[in-house]
Amino acid sequence: MEFLYLSKMDVKLINIPMIQIINTLEYMFKEKGKELVEMPPKPGVHTQPDAFIHAMPAYIPSLNAAGVKWVSGYPENQKKGLPYITGLLILNDVETGIPLCVMDCTWITAKRTGAATALAAKYLARENSHSVGIIGCGVQGKSNLEALSNIFKVEKVIVYDIYPEISEGFARENRETLDIDIESTKEPKKAVDGMDIVVTCGPILKNPNPVIEKGWLNEGSFASPVDFDSYWTGGALNEADKIMTDDTNQMNYYRESGYFKETPEAYADLGEIISKKKQGRINNKERIICINLGIALEDITVAPLVYKKALELKIGKKLPL
Repeated sequence: MEFLYLSKMDVKLINIPMIQIINTLEYMFKEKGKELVEMPPKPGVHTQPDAFIHAMPAYIPSLNAAGVKWVSGYPENQKKGLPYITGLLILNDVETGIPLCVMDCTWITAKRTGAATALAAKYLARENSHSVGIIGCGVQGKSNLEALSNIFKVEKVIVYDIYPEISEGFARENRETLDIDIESTKEPKKAVDGMDIVVTCGPILKNPNPVIEKGWLNEGSFASPVDFDSYWTGGALNEADKIMTDDTNQMNYYRESGYFKETPEAYADLGEIISKKKQGRINNKERIICINLGIALEDITVAPLVYKKALELKIGKKLPL
């Protein structure tokens, strides 16, 4: 018996298009809304303050997809010149349980997170949204902007990072690759106030020092904090007309662990919205915040796309079990 090993460079080379990832996630969330998937809340261990190593299993019967992602997030890694997110994903055969593929999960994590933001915005932001504010200009900032550009006609972007040189570099790079007007700012409020869509992409912190205040997010705007509530004060979160998430059970699991101390209960999750069990935006004045936690179903939806393309292109290395 053999399995296919795909390195970080292999997965990046395969390069599944962002729009394909968004469309596949949309299908998965419809299945989730119909309760046709299996996913426990992710357990983990924590070897350093604000760091995590999580096990993320999931099964999507209609996609014949089952597996687990073993992923870590270490905020202090950036000071060491190391990536914040690292890990591996194992894809299993659904008939025998035998591992089919072991792949680096860094690329998948970045892309599916951005795709989930864009998908949430597709259903919850105003249709004519054209301006985006990004706080946190690392890997997630880039993937979220790329994904949103696949759904909306983005005309204006304002970006902020605690390190100005990073936000300035982000603006230069993505201004060229995406052909969008991107402005770097040293004031976080400018990346929120007046923006149709706001994404915050900092590290996930149990006891954060948030900077986004009540009144910054405009009436009718949509926000996607992919860093939990790390950048958002309780006042800003409680100002939202609706709080959403990608998985309510997982959000409750985190709440019991000490996160989301000032965050209101979620009105619905994306599966319920996309499968039309609950109504999303009802008018252009609602402030809506969707706190996507990053769920295993997203990874196990994208992994088969990578695996099948790798077989087609003969990329990767076969190893014995």
